Amino acid sequence: MKFLSGTSWKACCDPGTGRYTAETWGQGNSDLYEITGAIYAALGAKDIPDSEAERLISEGRHLYMHVNDRFGPPYTVVFDDDYKTLCPWFGVSEVGKVWPDALTDAAVELFASEEKNREQRRAKRKKREGS
Repeated sequence: MKFLSGTSWKACCDPGTGRYTAETWGQGNSDLYEITGAIYAALGAKDIPDSEAERLISEGRHLYMHVNDRFGPPYTVVFDDDYKTLCPWFGVSEVGKVWPDALTDAAVELFASEEKNREQRRAKRKKREGS
C-alpha cells in the first residue's frame, strides 16, 4: 500500500485491489472515504494545502464517520458496512453509539452529500428486508 498524508488527512492507494481510500480528521471527528485515482493523484501535488486536500477527499464516497466533539455524546455512522475490508489500514476506535441502519438509510436519502451511498444502501436495505 502507498500512502500520502498531511496534517489532517491520509490517503491510501492499494495496488493489490486498485482501490483508493482516504481519511480526514480534526477536533474529535474522523471521516473515511473511497476516492478516485484522480483525487489521489491530485493529493500528491507538492505543497497542497490541507483545506484543499480535505475538499478533494470529501468528493469521494463517504464510508464512515465518527464524531466525538463537545456538542454531544460521541456517535458513529457507518455508511458502508464493508469499510473495514475497503480500508484495512484504517485504525477504528469506535466510541459511543453506532447509528442504526434505519437512521443511516434515512440520512443517506435526505442529504445530498450522501447521494453516492444511495445505491449501495438501497441494495443492502432490500436484502435486509428480504425483498
